[in-house]
This record gives sequence, C-alpha cells and structure tokens, in this order.
Amino acid sequence: MNMMSGLTVIVEQARLTDAACVAELDAWVCAHPDSTPFQRPAWIMGVEAGTGQKAKMLVARRAGGDIVGVLPLTYIRSALFGRALVGSGFAVDGGLLTTHRKAGPALADAAWTLAEQLGCSTLELRGGEAPYGAVWQEKADAYLGFSRPLAADDEAELKAVPKRHRAEIRKGLGNDLTFECGRDKRLRDIHYRLYAHSVHNLGTPVFPRGLFDAMLDQMGKDADIAIVSKDGKPLSAVISLYHHGACMPYWHGAAEGARAMRSNEVLYFLLMRQSRERGLTTFDFGRSKVGTGPAAWKKTWGFAGEPLGYYLRTAPGKETRDVNPLSPQYRRKVELWKKLPEAIATLIGPHIARGLG
Repeated sequence: MNMMSGLTVIVEQARLTDAACVAELDAWVCAHPDSTPFQRPAWIMGVEAGTGQKAKMLVARRAGGDIVGVLPLTYIRSALFGRALVGSGFAVDGGLLTTHRKAGPALADAAWTLAEQLGCSTLELRGGEAPYGAVWQEKADAYLGFSRPLAADDEAELKAVPKRHRAEIRKGLGNDLTFECGRDKRLRDIHYRLYAHSVHNLGTPVFPRGLFDAMLDQMGKDADIAIVSKDGKPLSAVISLYHHGACMPYWHGAAEGARAMRSNEVLYFLLMRQSRERGLTTFDFGRSKVGTGPAAWKKTWGFAGEPLGYYLRTAPGKETRDVNPLSPQYRRKVELWKKLPEAIATLIGPHIARGLG
C-alpha cells in the first residue's frame, strides 16, 4: 500500500481470470481519453494466449475501491533475449494510465517490485505517462508515431498526400484491385502467409500465428483484416485495431507483386475510405523506427512523425535488454536470417519471436 497526502493508493494485481474484473478494467480504460488499445486487458491477454508470455495488470485504487490508474504488463521470458517486464508486450504503446497524479508513481514502484520478484533486470514502459525519478531512462529517439485526422472525402484525402506519392495512389486505384475486410479463417490464412513473407524479407523472425488469432478473438469488433487482391491473388493485407475513433493498421504483409501493382497504396487509401464510412476520425499509421524505410514511406503520405517516449529502468550493474534489430549486435544475424529458406524461417521463427515482445 502507498500512503500519499490527500490520497491513499492501493496497488494490486488484477484477477484476469475473473470476467467481471476484466470487464471493469476494460470499461475504465476505454473511457479514459488518453488510452490506447494496448492498455486494454484484451491486449495483454491476447499476447499471453498467442505467445505464452504472461499477462500482468497492476491496478491503483482509492481506499474506497475506485480505479485511479492501471499499468498493463507482459512478463517476457526468452532463452536468447533474457527476461523483461514490458508495458505492453508486442505493442507500440501502453504504459501508465491514470486519473490522479499520485497514482503513476505508485504503479511504477509496484511494477519495479514485481520485476525484481520475477527476476527481470529491465522494466520497459512504452508510451503512457512519464514515470518520475532518476532511476528511469527516457528513450525518445528510437521510434516515431504517425497519426493524423481523416479528410472529408477521397479527393481531400488525396490532396493531403504529397504530389509524387499521390500519383502512385492514383496508379494503384487504376489497377482494378479488389478490397475486402473481415475476420474469418480464409482472411487469417492469407494475412499470415503475406506477413510471414514480408518479415522474412526484413530479416526478422515471424510472430506466432496464434498471436494474430488470439488478438482478433480478444479484441472482437475492434480488430479486423483488410486485404487487396488482383484477379483473386492476394497482394497486401493488414490487421487493424480500432480505438477512440481511430483506425490503426498494425500488422502488415505483402506479396512479391505488391509494389508493381501499388497494392499497399490501395490498401491504405481504401482503409481510410472505409474508416470514414464507419464514422472514424483519425488514421494512425503506428510507429516506425527512426531512419528506416517504413518511416520514410509514411512521410510520403504526408504524415509527420512524432517522437514516442519509452521509459526504461534497469537493475544496477545489469545491461538494459535490447531487442531492436537495427542495433549493431543484430545486424549480422538479420542478414543471415534473410538467407534462410522462407519455409524454414516461418517454421522456426515463432519460437524465437515470442521472446522479443
């Protein structure tokens, strides 16, 4: 228990096996204006179901029982990458979410205590409110977030895109591609095949298929798959999340012929159109690493990248866990991974990737 002037904060671990508790937490998170889908219990529960990495959710309450803050966490265990407590695992955001300024420190302290109990030398909070204290290191130069309001109609959306890339979108729209959206097994199979192909080309292990299935099941109507095809051949696919009026395309994959057909341009442009038709107001391209091709590509759409604040706490004398594939220690491994046959990489990749988090 943390006693603070004017407020008694009790921090506890949520009972994620209790449906009523989960419903209470989800309603609180969804009602918070600054929340993200990665702070919902459904996210960390989907991660656990799909990867085996344990979900932990810390809840700060007033003495009377009212929630004043949450911190969703994933306990990552990997023989290759070590242990870490991450908020939230496999997410680009998450972190502290509170309605009282004194709840954040209580949750951050409780999270570090939990990390020590679990044998984790690193605690990483991705986004959310900044934790206080010199023990925390802020990393604000690694990732950019790309988000902007949706335009009023297709023509206004096109005008918001710089001229050169606008021409690429128009070329794609002239290629007679088919757009569909849903959640069934056929679309899930297509998405995973294209996703596995794309990440192999990048030289990183593919996430387990079960992660995507579990997340679609957990998030329900707030997640789906969009696919663009040519004459029945799937070219591009993405799983999108929906939260607070925003469409967030998240896990993307594409076939070999996607670039020539501009199917990625068509996929996202028609996803913007569908989002407007659904009454959404924001399109969130998610994060990309600073200085990478994906970050540059999102800028060609007219999106300005905003630095994302990540916060790290590391045990004294220990090295901070680093799983960034752009780090020098991983460059050679990335090049070697690209040379593996795709079928083998897809088979063994999930066993490695579930430890990245």
